[in-house]
Amino acid sequence: MNVDNLWSDFLSTIKEQISSLAYSTWFENAKIHSVENKTIIISTPTHIHKKQLKEKYNELIEKTFNDITGTIFIIEYFTEEELSSNTKEEKSIGVPFYSNNETNLNPKYEFDNFILGNSNKEAHAAAFSVADNPGKMYNPLFIYGNSGLGKTHLMHAIGNYITKNSNKKVLYVTSEKFKNDFVEMNKKDSKNNNFSEIDLFKRKYRDIDVLIIDDIQFLGGAPRSQEEFFHTFNELHDSNRQIIISSDRSPNDLKILEDRLRTRFNWGLTVSIYPPEFDLRVNILKRKIASQNLIVKINEEVIEYIAVNVDNDVRQLEGALTRICAYSTIFNIDTVTKEVAEEALKDHVSKSTNYKNDIQKIQRIVADYYKISVDEIKSKKRTAIIAYPRQIAMYMCRTLTDESYPKIGIEFGGRDHSTVIHAVDKITKELKNNDELLRIIEKLKQNYS
Repeated sequence: MNVDNLWSDFLSTIKEQISSLAYSTWFENAKIHSVENKTIIISTPTHIHKKQLKEKYNELIEKTFNDITGTIFIIEYFTEEELSSNTKEEKSIGVPFYSNNETNLNPKYEFDNFILGNSNKEAHAAAFSVADNPGKMYNPLFIYGNSGLGKTHLMHAIGNYITKNSNKKVLYVTSEKFKNDFVEMNKKDSKNNNFSEIDLFKRKYRDIDVLIIDDIQFLGGAPRSQEEFFHTFNELHDSNRQIIISSDRSPNDLKILEDRLRTRFNWGLTVSIYPPEFDLRVNILKRKIASQNLIVKINEEVIEYIAVNVDNDVRQLEGALTRICAYSTIFNIDTVTKEVAEEALKDHVSKSTNYKNDIQKIQRIVADYYKISVDEIKSKKRTAIIAYPRQIAMYMCRTLTDESYPKIGIEFGGRDHSTVIHAVDKITKELKNNDELLRIIEKLKQNYS
């Protein structure tokens, strides 16, 4: 068996099944070390790569190798250091802990309790990569998305991981705190100077290894604070110290900030977090229910009802759950039914539908017409009998709903928005000359309305 050819075939297959960011972060620098009997030994550059492949991707890796070779292999993972020293053993990730009371990090936010879905997996992969190699990979890391989607959780998770596994100095602040500190720095003392305040400010923000700044959009309207942040950014970046920034919009849309800042934000990696898809909302609710040890019982139907009707962000999901629990406690209800949930949330959600959302309704209609399953439409399969209905469904989602290209892509198995654009363009062009396709789509639209 040619190991190089096997690995090349494996990577080609894997690349089609995961995001480009996940592929470049976790697989691109790994390789097959050897094939011994029915065991494939994979070499990874670091312990975090080893941990990620083993814990997150092992099932996919095993299946891919088995599909390629027709043989059931056991996969083992070792770092290059372990293999070179011939010490194939588990090593815990960890070095002396740097204790710094000024980090401002919330210890409850960890990678382990961040719930993954299609809408946030790229941001999670990027954050994990930066945490493992601060200042070396994506600098700055810019995370953007609406409020309540998990940006702050990821930023704290990066900081907590770095402080637990290195001696690096980490500082988390909001842009509002940065502005306030800058204002304090400019206050003059009785001798009409502020040298001591300037020194304290610069030591706080520049004598560090990792700066995490949240909600950068609030620097808008504060030109002097932007000026100071510009110089702080340059000094940290020039010395390869990590900068992590979050915002409610992309760098290009931050028109309230100076051009030179927005340009620098694009130097590294920009990733977005979208509103959670239905499956992720369900998982978030289940995790929340399990963690709270609630007295009341909440069944699957109620969880789905909340997930259907509250789809903007995580905070609203948690708020809806809290309202239902409070309602049940007030009226001494032991088991929450859908009727109880509807009554508790009647002033906070829209009228319930029989479908999880319009996109899933369209997926079901198209799948039924072509006699395939919704899972197949959302899968990575590219055969014509699957791909063509998938493109029709994407076209209908875009033309019949107000959903964005990225949101549609997420609901179709986490596909990139460019895939949706291609599908919509293709079907639009074909409709001009294909009367049969026009008839089919009109029929599907009737089933939708």
